[in-house]
Amino acid sequence: MTDRERFLACVLGEPVDRPPYWLRWGPWGTTLERWKREGADFGLLGEPRLLFEPETPPVPVPGSFGPYPAFEEKTLEETGEYRVFVDPWGVTRRAFKHRESMPEFIDFPVKTRCDWEQYKEERLNPDDGGRLEGPWRDALAVWPELGFPIQMGEFPDVGLYGGLRWLLGDEECLVAFCTDPDWVHEIMDHLTSLYLTVFDKMVRLVRIDVIHLWEDLCGRNGPLISPRQWEEFMGPCYRRIARFAREHDIRVFSVDTDGQPDLIIPPMRAAGVNFLWPLEVAAGCDVNAMRAKYPGLAMMGGIDKRALAQGPEAIDAELERIRPAVAAGRYIPDLDHSVPDDVSWANFCYYAEALKRLVGAG
Repeated sequence: MTDRERFLACVLGEPVDRPPYWLRWGPWGTTLERWKREGADFGLLGEPRLLFEPETPPVPVPGSFGPYPAFEEKTLEETGEYRVFVDPWGVTRRAFKHRESMPEFIDFPVKTRCDWEQYKEERLNPDDGGRLEGPWRDALAVWPELGFPIQMGEFPDVGLYGGLRWLLGDEECLVAFCTDPDWVHEIMDHLTSLYLTVFDKMVRLVRIDVIHLWEDLCGRNGPLISPRQWEEFMGPCYRRIARFAREHDIRVFSVDTDGQPDLIIPPMRAAGVNFLWPLEVAAGCDVNAMRAKYPGLAMMGGIDKRALAQGPEAIDAELERIRPAVAAGRYIPDLDHSVPDDVSWANFCYYAEALKRLVGAG
């Protein structure tokens, strides 16, 4: 089977020879530096995961789905410890230089409805022809021939809650659900229209297998909004996207949200989502329990990345733990996020080969 055929069959619960062998989550920058110090030689590949010959996850079509034109990245302050800069969404961040961590979010571009109207007019025009410019069209002729699954949507530019938080801010957007719900509806409706307008142009150029939204709307203790709020604000938008997917025979509707999503899985499923990841173990996600609870929902992730730091015995135990979910199907075993810098190169190599044996790819 091609990578595309195996991915679709696994996710859709159709006959398949084995689960896909993915190493989707790469190393932190500081992890890569450690591996090089430990003598890892990546040769001309430059990408350590390619040494293990994994299969290719859905490849995102690199159109412009977010602010266009994007904000020019601009450094506002720089010291030996950190850099303060404006990102392509217009968010001001502080990134620390000598440790891997989430950046500190200092300021966001939209504070008032006047700000929103200006931002929408200047940077969120769905019909701007520049959104499909670029040299990526040549790749579209190659990916189908290589048997790759192809995806529309990717972090950080395609998401409803994700887009709202980039515009208003983490706390500010949550407050707005309660204090200005009409504004939240307006922003999410516009983002949905933007995505669908660009999607409609893309499906005329290439066969699409996946529509993907990046949301990150959950924490360790559960969703940041209630299931009722999810249904009220996001449900109608998701249904619009799911209807578009059906009309264009796009069979996978994928969502990436960190944390513990259990409470919002039912409304997400009802709105058309059929593929969810990364299922973080530290947030209480258990792929065996979730596989049994939601048999029609395909999943990816769910392997505790922390086990890789502990060595072969812990890695073997973790892979054995998720074996029932692998056997149940509609599950692609992979790490539950990027590889932290407490993981040695030897341990990662052991994990990659052990995962390959688990899925029967080698």
